[in-house]
Amino acid sequence: MLERIRKENDIKELFPEELVVLAEEIREFLVEKVSKTGGHLASNLGVVELTMAMHLSFDLPEDKMIWDVGHQSYTHKLLTGRKEGFDELRRYGGMSGFPKRKESACDAFDTGHSSTSISAGLGYVEARDLKGEDYHVISVIGDGSLTGGMAYEALNNASHLETNFIIVLNDNHMSISENVGGMSKYLSNLRTADLYTGLKKGVTCALEKVPVVGGQMIEQIRKTKSSIKQLIVPGMLFEDMGITYLGPVQGHNIPMLCKAFREAKKVEGPVLLHVLTQKGKGYMPAEEAPDKFHGIGPFDVGSGEVTAKKETDSYTDVFGKVICAEAAKEPRIAAITAAMSDGTGLSRFRKRFPRRFFDVGIAEGHAVTFAAGLAAGGMKPVFAVYSSFLQRGYDQMIHDVALQNLPVVFAVDRAGLVGSDGETHQGIFDLSYLSAIPNMTVMSPKHKWELADMIRFAVTYEGPIALRYPRGTAYTGYEKYRAPIVYGKSEWIYEEEEIALISVGHMFEEAERVWQRLKGLSLSCSLINARFVKPLDKEMLRKISKGHRLAVVIEENVQTGGFGEHVLEYISSENLPVKVLTLALPDTYVEHGSVSLLRRENGIDSETMTRRILDKYEELKSCKEL
Repeated sequence: MLERIRKENDIKELFPEELVVLAEEIREFLVEKVSKTGGHLASNLGVVELTMAMHLSFDLPEDKMIWDVGHQSYTHKLLTGRKEGFDELRRYGGMSGFPKRKESACDAFDTGHSSTSISAGLGYVEARDLKGEDYHVISVIGDGSLTGGMAYEALNNASHLETNFIIVLNDNHMSISENVGGMSKYLSNLRTADLYTGLKKGVTCALEKVPVVGGQMIEQIRKTKSSIKQLIVPGMLFEDMGITYLGPVQGHNIPMLCKAFREAKKVEGPVLLHVLTQKGKGYMPAEEAPDKFHGIGPFDVGSGEVTAKKETDSYTDVFGKVICAEAAKEPRIAAITAAMSDGTGLSRFRKRFPRRFFDVGIAEGHAVTFAAGLAAGGMKPVFAVYSSFLQRGYDQMIHDVALQNLPVVFAVDRAGLVGSDGETHQGIFDLSYLSAIPNMTVMSPKHKWELADMIRFAVTYEGPIALRYPRGTAYTGYEKYRAPIVYGKSEWIYEEEEIALISVGHMFEEAERVWQRLKGLSLSCSLINARFVKPLDKEMLRKISKGHRLAVVIEENVQTGGFGEHVLEYISSENLPVKVLTLALPDTYVEHGSVSLLRRENGIDSETMTRRILDKYEELKSCKEL
């Protein structure tokens, strides 16, 4: 059946009995391909029938499907003729693991972060109506994403609509980690609200038999605010907001889903279709451990075990161990996650200190202000969060934490290039946006031991402080180079003359390779570990200017607003006699691919950086000779 799907809407040519076979083939295909490339598996296995029903019920690309987060769009890609692209899924130059408008006209909106689909869909609806066009807009959002405040802002705005807008609530009981909070409990009640469903059907059937007035009574019941649904299902949040609620619907039954979509199309206003799905469905290892298979590397299909075994600690592992050790000594330390306890290394903390562990759901802005409240109340909160997700709490960092100079620790994981998740997940802006905040201290370690020392320093610091570290295996070189952390001071690894390499954080490993290459050419060269991005070590820069011709800043951050620009600004303002070369990422969005390849393509691998340094150095020597 899958061979017959070559473009959008081809699924409509299949007979109903063939659709069951197609669903099985899609699951087999996804398991096989993701086992080789890695990717988001459990979430995609859970929406196979839902996606098929949407493609059967709507016309693409005229109708607009918007996937919240977007990592569950693999079946959508298959059904729109992108089967061949799965061999290069999430690889450089290949197909993205998320919807991309530049990839297909059937991808209505680029996504990657959660709780955005209803807002984007509402924008499409208003644009459609303003232009007098006629198409359907379908926003798919998960129950986990409903823990994000932006979803409620959009629902509140959507409630005034008088034209059709379909919101599909994909309820699989999970986000990445298990869902938490009031919305999770509320949806649990809805899932078991069979009493309402049965009563509604019975009352409607009875009234339809009443001559003359029966139909009027049914219509009146639909319109009245004190509806039967509100009496029986507690709260009825969506109906109270003015959004028609349909469901719950079994999410793996295609005929039932198609019928539900036909009903949803008839609603003249916003309608929420509540669909129950099973994350990881059809592949037993993913059904049993959906969090493990949310985002996974290459794995063995038979056992479900990851094929590339981790031999050493990652930076995340080091953080998780050290923060637990510090919490055991300091009862004021509390840990916060935004639905990412496993991904941020806080699972161990959650088990050891459950009363001091807080999972706020996918709500980064709330997490930051919540941390501010904890700090104001005398605690030492540590918010562990991915760099690209911390962007969602930027106003709160400025207004609620830094303005009051509160001691909140930001453990910024996945900083720099993260690889295969692409543009929406690369942590390449944090040095710029963090260093722009008054009162904020920004640190970044060169190896695993320095990360441990910086964590210990951060939890004793009386002010907002961000500790930035990358994804992946922690660097274990230069173990003996571990001078005590002194606030605002860098670390001189090798002190020579002529060229000074100033490395930021995990780029030390690459910078050390550059140093080795330059030494191999008999050049005098210093190597410095910046440690602190903010405050700037001005004493170190003044020292460099006295014995070096060229200062080279090496960082895995966009150039604009990065550490290199701060160094350049200070040296220029002080008129220090040294030239600055900034080696950073270009001011652009970096696509998916391996970190090593992306560094090479963006000019921050050791070979390219060495060549650029030599060119600049020769240029400076020539100028001096002239």
